[in-house]
Amino acid sequence: MKKNGLTYAEAGVDIDAGNALVERIKPAARQTRRAGTMSGLGGFGALFDLKAAGYNDPILVAATDGVGTKLKIAIETGVVGSVGVDLVAMCVNDLVCQGAEPLFFLDYFATGKLEVDHAATVIEGIAQGCEGSGCALIGGETAEMPGMYAGGDFDLAGFAVGAMERGRDLPKGIEPGDVLLGLASDGLHSNGFSLVRKVVEVEGLAWDAKAPFADAPLGEALLTPTRLYVRPLLTAIRAGGVAGLAHITGGGLTENLPRILPEGTGARIDLTAWRLPPVFRWLADAGGLTQAEMLKTFNAGVGMVVVAKARDAGHIADLLSGEGETVYRLGSVTETPGMEYLGTLS
Repeated sequence: MKKNGLTYAEAGVDIDAGNALVERIKPAARQTRRAGTMSGLGGFGALFDLKAAGYNDPILVAATDGVGTKLKIAIETGVVGSVGVDLVAMCVNDLVCQGAEPLFFLDYFATGKLEVDHAATVIEGIAQGCEGSGCALIGGETAEMPGMYAGGDFDLAGFAVGAMERGRDLPKGIEPGDVLLGLASDGLHSNGFSLVRKVVEVEGLAWDAKAPFADAPLGEALLTPTRLYVRPLLTAIRAGGVAGLAHITGGGLTENLPRILPEGTGARIDLTAWRLPPVFRWLADAGGLTQAEMLKTFNAGVGMVVVAKARDAGHIADLLSGEGETVYRLGSVTETPGMEYLGTLS
């Protein structure tokens, strides 16, 4: 007896929906075009012309990242537009720490069942992040995988490529006496959310409850996107005097700043140089978190650290302030290995 013919759609994969998504997001991708972009979405690969982007002897730099369990809050609240910005920020903020200008970005979006409007909102957020950091969204992959993801779950990964002229990589020339400048974060960014979700659970709060630290629903307030530092930092790098940059992500100041310090050196940080933003104060109080835990899990209000030569620190701080950043003079590089914290977070 002849069996009925099955289709891919009956197995849970809708190729037509995937095609519709590509058409839907093409205008957003076009908004991110920059010098060097050669092709739009839809090909088997994406092309980029480094010479047209203005490079003579370029070194390429690549970075990849995700958004972590912050995605769970986005999924459970249905507020998914901002996590696309997070995805881009986590990648391009890393690139600029190497001294590179982000050039192009590709995303990977995976879900159990593709809902075109939902996915388009996510990817339009990615395009927004790309536009804000001056890189082109030139490609990506949308994977519909029934049985791999439950309900409305989805996952995101991002891939960014940047470039610098040979010999201009960072960090370079960091030494004791260099000044540490902190740039304010916009909140939690995209790290520590497994602990955040645990605190919310212990407190018995719903995502639509008023946030204890802001005039907004809790879920919405926690989804404030990661700050894009790229444009101001590229301006500072080109002005001269920047010896290094540290993106303060998972591991906080405690683990990320030492990554760029030369062997045998350390850092002295004045914890009274800035005020702990309300979201972190709430987390510390509600979760009973120690200062050491705060500084190792979260950015604690400082999303990027600039290492500047002492003679240039004032100028760089003024330049970054003029670019819209809130700048704190945190401390200095020392001759003693390790992180030394002075004072108390407050």
